[in-house]
Amino acid sequence: MTLEKYLLVENVGGYDLLIRSVVGSLAIVVLALDWVTAAPWNWLLAVIAFVGLFSGMTRHCTPYVFIGYSTKRA
Repeated sequence: MTLEKYLLVENVGGYDLLIRSVVGSLAIVVLALDWVTAAPWNWLLAVIAFVGLFSGMTRHCTPYVFIGYSTKRA
């Protein structure tokens, strides 16, 4: 497999894309409103927000490539 396939192939779509985007957005709202104050939970929520929004915008999930799974319609 090439690096392009690992990083650029769109493999997220449908409800998976919607859930990732909504969860990432909600995590940003929770962080912005400072509802979570404990240090390790802030970082975990920030990672969840970044991964959710980034994979939602790029429509790519690298673990899906490794297991050969895709929720994108052909």
